[in-house]
Amino acid sequence: MDAMLENQDLVLPDLIPTCMEAVKSAEHLRVEVRKGIADLVIHGGRMDNALVDQHQFAVHGYAWLATYVAGLEQMLVWAERLEEAGALTEMESLLLQAAFGEYLSQMAGGIAISQVEIVRPRDMGVSSEAVHAFDTPEVSTLVAQGNTNAVRMRIAKHMGDGHFGNLGLDEDLTMIQDQFRRWSEEKVVPFAQGWHERDELIPMEILNEMAELGVFGLTIPEEYGGLGMGKMSMCVVTEELSRAYIGVGSLGTRSEIAAELIRLGGTEDQKHHYLPMLASGELLPTAVFTEPNTGSDLGSLKTRAVLEGDVYKVTGNKTWITHAARTDMMTLLARTDPKTDGYKGLSMLLAEKPRGTDEDPFPADNMTGGEIEVLGYRGMKEYELGFDGFEVKADNLLGRAEGNGFKQLMATFESARIQTAARAVGVAQSAMELGLQYSQERVQFGKPIFEFPRVAGKLAWMAVETMIVRQLTYDSAREKDSDRRCDIEAGMAKLLAARVAWSNADNAVQIHGGNGYAIEYPISRVLCDARILNVFEGAAEIQAQVIGRGLLAARN
Repeated sequence: MDAMLENQDLVLPDLIPTCMEAVKSAEHLRVEVRKGIADLVIHGGRMDNALVDQHQFAVHGYAWLATYVAGLEQMLVWAERLEEAGALTEMESLLLQAAFGEYLSQMAGGIAISQVEIVRPRDMGVSSEAVHAFDTPEVSTLVAQGNTNAVRMRIAKHMGDGHFGNLGLDEDLTMIQDQFRRWSEEKVVPFAQGWHERDELIPMEILNEMAELGVFGLTIPEEYGGLGMGKMSMCVVTEELSRAYIGVGSLGTRSEIAAELIRLGGTEDQKHHYLPMLASGELLPTAVFTEPNTGSDLGSLKTRAVLEGDVYKVTGNKTWITHAARTDMMTLLARTDPKTDGYKGLSMLLAEKPRGTDEDPFPADNMTGGEIEVLGYRGMKEYELGFDGFEVKADNLLGRAEGNGFKQLMATFESARIQTAARAVGVAQSAMELGLQYSQERVQFGKPIFEFPRVAGKLAWMAVETMIVRQLTYDSAREKDSDRRCDIEAGMAKLLAARVAWSNADNAVQIHGGNGYAIEYPISRVLCDARILNVFEGAAEIQAQVIGRGLLAARN
C-alpha cells in the first residue's frame, strides 16, 4: 500500500454533522420514492394487490432503498454513540464515511437488488428534479470523498492490524461475546470443516456444552427456567457461534422459534411444561412448517390434523425440515379445519416424537423421513417427512384453540428474522476474516497479495458492509427488547445481512483464487453456507415484498 497515505488525514472534517445532513436528504428521497410507488399501486385510497404484483420491481426497489437509508441511519447512531463515549477512532470514522459515500451514490445511480437487477430512481417513479434535490452539498461531498481508494486502503491497513471497528457493545455484552468467542475457537472452529466435509451431525457433546452455556434458554424468561436475557444478547451469541460454523449458530434457532411459539401462544401449563425442558436442552425441537410446492405460501398448506377422541391424527408431507431426526418435538403446522383454505383453519401442534438415531432416524409410528442432501448448511441435516395417521395428543394443540396456527407463527417472525440476520453477520465476519488471513499469507510477485489494492479494497468494503448490517441487526434487537413492533426493521436486517454474507463469501473465494474452490479450504464451506441465507426465513424477494408493502401501508 502507498506509504504516502500513512500520514494523510482521510477523515472528512465535520464528518458526523455532514452525515446528519445527508441522512435528511436520503430520507427525503425515500419519501419521494414512496410517493412515486404510491402513484403506481394505490387506487382509490387503497393498495391494489394486482398493481403491487404488476409493479413488483419498483416496490422491491423501494424496500431496498429504504433499507439503505435505515442502514445509514444506524451507522450514524453507532458513530454518535462511540463519539459520546470517546471511542470514535479513525477506523470507525472511515467505516462511517465509506458507508455513506457508497450507499448515497447507489441510491442515486442504482441499487443492485440481485446480481442481474439494478433499480434506479426513475424505475420507482421519481422525477429527475427530486434526484437533483437529493444531491445536496453534503451528499455530493460524501459521494465524492467518502469511499475513495485511499479511504479503502486506510481501512484495510487497520484490518491488517487486527482492527475491524468498535462494535459499540456495552460491558456485559462484550463479556458475553468474549466468552462465546473463546468457546467457539476451541470447540467449533478446528472441527467445523470436518463436520461439513463428512456431512455429519454436530456431535451431541457440542449440544450438551451449548446447553450448559445457556444457549437454548437465552431468551426464555427466568420463571420458566431460562436466562431471561434480551434479543441483543441472542444476537451477540448467535453471531459468534455462526462465525465459527453456521450449523452451530443455527442450533439455537430451533429452540428460539419453539420457545417463542409456546411463550406467546401456549397455555400456562404448556409453558411450565415445555419451556424449562427447552431451556435446559433436554428437549430438542424442530420447526415443521414447509410443504412441497408451497415454499413461503403457508396459506396453501395441505397437511391435515383430524381430531379423533383425545388425539389428532396427522396426514401429509413436509419438506426442508432442519434437524428433524435428532429432535424430540416438532412444532407442526397443520390444517385442523378441512373446510377452510388460506390461513384460516391452520393450527400449531406440539408434536412429541422419539429421538432418532443414525441407524433409525425416524422410529415414530406412522411417520417416515428421508434426507435431502445439500451443498452447505450441514451439521443438522435437512429432511422430507411423511405422516400417515401420526398421532398427537389433543392437549398438545398450542393454546388449545384451533385456527390460530398462522397467527401464532407470525408472532415469532420478528425474532426469527433478527436471529437469521445475526447468523448472516457471523457468516459475513467469518468470510472477511478468512479472506484477510489468506491475503496476508499468500505471496505473489514478491509480496503478500494483501498489498495489492484490488484485494485490500475488497476486504475494506467487507468491513464496511459487515458493520452496516451488524448495526441494523442490533437496532432491530433493541426495538424488540423494548417491546416495540419491529417487523420492518427485522426484515431489513435480514434482507441486507443475507446479501452481505454472500458478497463477503464470494469475494473471499476470489481472494483465495483457485484454492477457494478447493474443499480443503474453509472458505469453500462458508460460501455454500452463505448462499442459503438469501433463501430461508423468507427469500430475498419475499422479504422485499413484505418490507415494501409494510412501508406503503404506513402513513409516512
